[in-house]
Amino acid sequence: MASHEDKYISNLLLGFGSIIAGVMVIMFACFERVRYDDWYFWGLAASVLLCLGSYLMMQAFVHKIKADLSRRQKLRQQYKSAREKEERE
Repeated sequence: MASHEDKYISNLLLGFGSIIAGVMVIMFACFERVRYDDWYFWGLAASVLLCLGSYLMMQAFVHKIKADLSRRQKLRQQYKSAREKEERE
């Protein structure tokens, strides 16, 4: 099972890639497909890519927060165990 940091990086890259692809589809539809009057498909494809990209970016940020919280919890546990060990001695 992948860690939250791995999921953060993969979702972030997929999100950026999807948003960039959506913008490229918009540019292609605006400049190339308007004269053929079949821009509806390209508009739908662009909106799906942009929505998918924003969803993946939000999911990546959630995984980033989870990774930070788990790292902070591990540090607290290490500090607490070191402090208890120090008090015993």
